[in-house]
Amino acid sequence: MIQRVQSIFLLLVAASMIGMLFFPIWNKLDGEKSELVELSAFKFIHTKKDIDTSEIAVISEGQTFYIAALAILAAGIAIYSISRYDNRLMQMKLGALNSLFMGGAMGLIVYHVYQAERLIAPTQQGNYLFAFYLGVSALLFNLLSNRFIRRDEKLVRSADRMR
Repeated sequence: MIQRVQSIFLLLVAASMIGMLFFPIWNKLDGEKSELVELSAFKFIHTKKDIDTSEIAVISEGQTFYIAALAILAAGIAIYSISRYDNRLMQMKLGALNSLFMGGAMGLIVYHVYQAERLIAPTQQGNYLFAFYLGVSALLFNLLSNRFIRRDEKLVRSADRMR
């Protein structure tokens, strides 16, 4: 039932969460020291470019695959929820669960950004990039899909009362 508006919103949730895997989430550049800190869904990397030799040295690196795992899980739940169009109560429960997973991913992102802000140039702010806003938009799309699922359920219940 792709023609239902909540199914379109759920597809947008899945597309946003999958897109989050392929773009950087956050970065911060210190021009004076030629250092860069970057966060993506799979890794966190702190590099420094040597001005004389133009070589890039990795200062620290960490794995953040759990952000990617939560994003993939949220996309999978959204796609599964589309196939459960005949059971609106189950769709509402899946939507609430999906909100928890997406909120967890966004919480982990904010935690890592907070930790990375202290590494270089504490007075400067880092830049939230495209993938961060994809996560925020996925939360919004999930909220809208849950609202339309709830509206359909109320419509069906009111029609049952009239019979």
